[in-house]
Amino acid sequence: MAGARGAAREAAAGSRSEKRPPEPEPQPEEPSLLAPAPSLGDSSDSGLSDSDSEESVFSGLEDSGTDSSEYSAEGEDGASSSGEGHSVTEKTTEQQTAGTPSPKTEAARAQGDEYMQDSSDEEDVRNTVGNVPLEWYDDFPHVGYDLDGRRIYKPVRTRDELDQFLDRMDDPDYWRTVQDRMTGHDIRLTDEQVALVQRLQRGQFGDVSFDPYEPAVDFFSGDLMIHPVTNRPADKRSFIPSLVEKEKVSRMVHAIKMGWLQPRRPRDPTPSFYDLWAQEDPNAVLGRHRMHVPAPKLALPGHAESYNPPPEYLLSEEERLAWEQQEPSERKLNFLPHRFPSLRAVPAYHRFIQERFERCLDLYLCPRQRKMRVNVDPEDLIPKLPRPRDLQPFPTCQALVYRGHGDLVRCLSVSPGGQWLVSGSDDGSVRLWEVATARCMKTVPVGGVVKSVAWNPHPTMCLVAVAVEDAVLLLNPALGDHLAVGSTDQLLDAFTPPEEPAVQPARWLEASEGERQAGLRLRICHDKPVTQVTWHGRGDYMAVVLATQGHSQVLIHQLSRRRSQSPFRRSHGQVQCVAFHPARPFLLVASQRSVRLYHLLRQELTKKLLPNCKWVSSLAVHPAGDNLICGSYDSKLVWFDLDLSTKPYRVLRHHKKALRAVAFHPRYPLFASGSDDGSVIVCHGMVYNDLLQNPLLVPVKVLRGHTLTRDLGVLDVAFHPTQPWVFSSGADGTVRLFT
Repeated sequence: MAGARGAAREAAAGSRSEKRPPEPEPQPEEPSLLAPAPSLGDSSDSGLSDSDSEESVFSGLEDSGTDSSEYSAEGEDGASSSGEGHSVTEKTTEQQTAGTPSPKTEAARAQGDEYMQDSSDEEDVRNTVGNVPLEWYDDFPHVGYDLDGRRIYKPVRTRDELDQFLDRMDDPDYWRTVQDRMTGHDIRLTDEQVALVQRLQRGQFGDVSFDPYEPAVDFFSGDLMIHPVTNRPADKRSFIPSLVEKEKVSRMVHAIKMGWLQPRRPRDPTPSFYDLWAQEDPNAVLGRHRMHVPAPKLALPGHAESYNPPPEYLLSEEERLAWEQQEPSERKLNFLPHRFPSLRAVPAYHRFIQERFERCLDLYLCPRQRKMRVNVDPEDLIPKLPRPRDLQPFPTCQALVYRGHGDLVRCLSVSPGGQWLVSGSDDGSVRLWEVATARCMKTVPVGGVVKSVAWNPHPTMCLVAVAVEDAVLLLNPALGDHLAVGSTDQLLDAFTPPEEPAVQPARWLEASEGERQAGLRLRICHDKPVTQVTWHGRGDYMAVVLATQGHSQVLIHQLSRRRSQSPFRRSHGQVQCVAFHPARPFLLVASQRSVRLYHLLRQELTKKLLPNCKWVSSLAVHPAGDNLICGSYDSKLVWFDLDLSTKPYRVLRHHKKALRAVAFHPRYPLFASGSDDGSVIVCHGMVYNDLLQNPLLVPVKVLRGHTLTRDLGVLDVAFHPTQPWVFSSGADGTVRLFT
């Protein structure tokens, strides 16, 4: 709207200017503060060419030598180049520059004096665009409109930085010249304006006549008046004692009676001094410091310090050269003995001030506190552990070696009765052994690397779960009791599929007739490779770990109903291994840096254990369920007491390389760990029924037998269910029994 009104006014002004005769064109002069600055808008119209508008917008410097009539002659609207506003403004500017007063100047000054007496804060501005951002006019050749509606054009600036530098060097008033953003013209500040800016920069008041330190005027007298300021009656609460204040006072009285609140005692302003090196007496200030040590005295001078020492204390030339070549700390004497004929011939000691300074420095920096040395026998610092002979039975020697695999044996598992042993290898086969004779009873080729095997813990089930690539194979080894073998097949064959199969994260496939002859009964197929499989204590559920990212890393399968489910909605890192709690509905999930304990019925996180390890590799739960151990790749074995804390109860660093497997004995207080250093360390771990007594952890035996292959040692360990025996599988392709 401002632009439209400005255009209308401009057209009207152009029509009026056509009727008036043109006036002679004056020379452009320096603008003054009292008169409005000349602008191109006074003498030209909106019809600027494109090149002129671009030059006026982007040049940045005003060309004082350019005649404004040249631009007004190129107008497209037909406006006259010698308008009334142009001539009047230029005449006023010329008169003010010349220094001769004129009636218009007198009127302007009178008007300025009138505005100086005005109390309003408004300014007499020429630009009437109002309170709008000037950035709106960045793409236009003008910056607004004057009072007559004519455009105020931006000055044409064709001067470069060199011209600006010359102006700064030649023009003595360059430092006091500023640019008016509303009109785009340069304005020279007067002495009063410069003084005002300097006062504001110094943090002073803008008005010179203002005195900030004038005496204050007391508007209210201090005399007592007869009549009050207000006749409002007093409140009721001014007559009734405050209950809040009464309660505060009662609390303070009680605190004073109990001795909690002590009155402030006035401090003694006189400073207290005492002798730092005084002898201690019971009444002195230093007498209360029992451990205070008095300043040591200087050693008395010997024969070498004498001005006439015996001949044996004087150094020869070789000894003098040797003394000068030694380090100052290695010298026996810090000076060279000299002989003088008399005491009067002894000169002043040149190191006197330095030695006094070092003496004061030693006294100042000496702690001067008596340190009581504790006479402790080092044997008393070692905890009193029972002898390993008193902690028997535990495995002590290698009894049998199970040979037959062609590649490293990654995993093994023992049957619930302890008669059979199953092992999986990278050669693509699963072997079933008789424990007592080390005889291979059956070899089942599975066609892939076996990552994990687990024997069903239920005594009436004869079933082995094998993790191969992206599937879990359920094998019936057909060993041992024929009734258990037959009942296992009957239980698997009794399943009737539902009419509407549910959507599951895994597929249950029946084995073909040829696969059944080899012992395969079921195949559970997944989308990702399976890294671990473990059974629940009752033998109906099993948990598998998949090598994937996301919440579907852990799946739980139910054998009787052939159902699979993903128990988690989100992931907390890469899962390394899982384990079921032996007595409670808990699932333990070990990630790289933590172990989480989930309640399966409540479906919530119960506890988060922090093993303080770089990478957790294995996990085992105590048969009682209140303790667990974790092995890590940074050669740590961490024992957790679930009733004590989420931090480790004990950290054992007996292995020199990464731990691959840990295991608890189901009956004896034993636990074992296998490492890449080729050793199996068996420890005694007694957990007491008394909750106030901490578990007793004692390493009892280091078992060696495996040879290192590809920098790998022991890959898995497992205890015999009834005997104090331990099995270990290694990278050398053997399974060993230690009894």
